[in-house]
Amino acid sequence: MSFDNINKTWNPIRFFLITFSLSILNHGSSQAQTEMPVILPIKERSELIDYWLEIRLDTVLPELMRREGIDMWVVLAREYNEDPVIRTMLPAKWMSARRRTILVMYDPGQGKKIERLAVARYDIGQFFKRAWDKEKQPDQWKRLAELIAEKDPKKITINWSTTFALADGISHSEFERFRDTLPEKYERRLVSGERLAIGWLERRIPEEMQVYPAICRIAHRIIAEGLSDGVIQPGVTTTADVEWWYLERIAGLKLKTWFHPSVSVQRAEAPEKSSSFASRPKPTIIMPGDLIHVDFGITYLRLNTDTQQHAYVLKPGEAEAPAGLQDALKTGNRLQDILTFNFKTGRTGNEILKATLAQAKSENIKASIYTHPIGFHGHAAGPTIGLWDQQGGVPGRGDYALFPNTAHSIELNATVAIPEWDGEEVRIKLEEDALFTGDDVWYIDGRQTKLILIPRVD
Repeated sequence: MSFDNINKTWNPIRFFLITFSLSILNHGSSQAQTEMPVILPIKERSELIDYWLEIRLDTVLPELMRREGIDMWVVLAREYNEDPVIRTMLPAKWMSARRRTILVMYDPGQGKKIERLAVARYDIGQFFKRAWDKEKQPDQWKRLAELIAEKDPKKITINWSTTFALADGISHSEFERFRDTLPEKYERRLVSGERLAIGWLERRIPEEMQVYPAICRIAHRIIAEGLSDGVIQPGVTTTADVEWWYLERIAGLKLKTWFHPSVSVQRAEAPEKSSSFASRPKPTIIMPGDLIHVDFGITYLRLNTDTQQHAYVLKPGEAEAPAGLQDALKTGNRLQDILTFNFKTGRTGNEILKATLAQAKSENIKASIYTHPIGFHGHAAGPTIGLWDQQGGVPGRGDYALFPNTAHSIELNATVAIPEWDGEEVRIKLEEDALFTGDDVWYIDGRQTKLILIPRVD
């Protein structure tokens, strides 16, 4: 299938069949609950990414530019030094910017379509039309200045921010060149593109959300495979062995991860004492009676997952985990509920954090919240809701407000005393990806409510 003209060549029926096959496993037989969802061939991944990009540029871009009162947005980067935003605007076949790539998005007003131009040697796929003829104007920067003067924007923005790294994509040298290029009167019209960049990155569209559940389900399936006696032999297998197994499994599925998986254990004779997340736990041989923790994420179709779950290694004669550990997981689930209940449009990350911790305290839950957005990046654009070492609020990133149709990794932990472990405490560290619709929060592929058992019990 060629995507030279995506709107004419993309078959909606085919798209339905793809998304249906990706989602139907969630509602099928018990066997389907353990099968791997469909993973598209590389070519079809490219087609789907470009299909989504066309929709985003036609719908999300004009809405956000008008919301923020911006009539010209310039995004620029040099090859292999890409602005995080530009990477989400390039066609799937473009692995990076080429030479210097300059995208110009201009809103002519009166409800007209956003003009999408490229001050570059090439069209950027079918998404941005080439607006520079080097034979007529040899200087790329002067052509950009001409284009700005032609359009005469009232407010022009580029991606710089002291708060959000993802909105600070312009390099120092490119910023200097851009500012020197601007006609003097436009310097006074230049503003930070922080909110526009964050808005673009954080917004999820319905078409993405048709497929995101399958992406999260793939991650859940891989986690479950690793937390099984097919991978773990108690008394032999180390936590590091499982981490490397996960990396091999991801590569075998032609997927990627955005961080090295983490596997650790808590046990009755050596419970987790430290409150610091500053260092990775040392490799440990997994033993019967261990509570295993996994932190795991994949990247697929330009979208990311971030998941933390727990498994219990059965001792001889056990058919289930100790009741205290099962109750501890329920406490972690309750903390998730408290947090997501406090998701309200317009609330800042710091306001959500404060309300959640206060409510958890009132319910005698020892809580720590460190939730972040998820999407085009693992630690993605949007409001930060606590950091593990900043439970009093996060200046700047925590002051950003919550918007609808944004995805978040509900990441937290609850510290709970376990009666069967002589009152020793464990930390139930959970993380599940969820969508905030504006009205409620729903987990994209559900959440863990029962401990995974090794080995499985029929």
